[in-house]
Amino acid sequence: MPLENYGVLAGTLHRHFRDRPDDQGRWFHVHLEVDTPAGRYACAVDVDSKKSAIGVQWKVFTLYPSVLEPVDAPDPGYHDLARTSGSGAIDYLRHPALADRRGCLFVRRPPQWLQQVLDRFDPPRPWVEGSHLEASAALEQILVPGRQVLVFGEPFDEGLGMHNIHQNQGDPPGSQWWEENGIWQDGATMTRRPDGLYDVFLSRFSSQRVPTDDNGHPL
Repeated sequence: MPLENYGVLAGTLHRHFRDRPDDQGRWFHVHLEVDTPAGRYACAVDVDSKKSAIGVQWKVFTLYPSVLEPVDAPDPGYHDLARTSGSGAIDYLRHPALADRRGCLFVRRPPQWLQQVLDRFDPPRPWVEGSHLEASAALEQILVPGRQVLVFGEPFDEGLGMHNIHQNQGDPPGSQWWEENGIWQDGATMTRRPDGLYDVFLSRFSSQRVPTDDNGHPL
């Protein structure tokens, strides 16, 4: 079955900090504290899978608010989202604003001038692989205290908080997360810039596979 609950938290970023190193000297999360009318939420963003030397893959880019409708400017607080297209839910593979570049339009590589035009209107957004420190730094560059923030993921069962703020599909058979695979339930961290645009951080574990089927299981 997919995640038990899924939604988006809207609020104001109070601060952020990393986990203290464990006995291996590794950080596993970047923590966000987000202020809302209901109180201060604790949000834990995974930056290491604990399963490989690579840890996570991530990407950072900017979006116009309109592509996030109807959650481009929600009221402060937590909001449940239906796991369907058009609800405001996030899916790295299926949301047109978040998916990787569409398939090739040409049998052969287009001329350089045409490729430059295509890149301008449909820019590539490759996944970056690196260490947990590099992933942490990539996320922290968009975390500015006082900014409005959107955090997509699963709310805590108890208390004010969010987790599973990462890709939530594509975990392989035999994985402890296999049963939580699902579509339109991916996590994300977005902060609103002074010019109104959103800076976006997406992450996934190196063990997750794409594409996925309608149940979020890897094909």
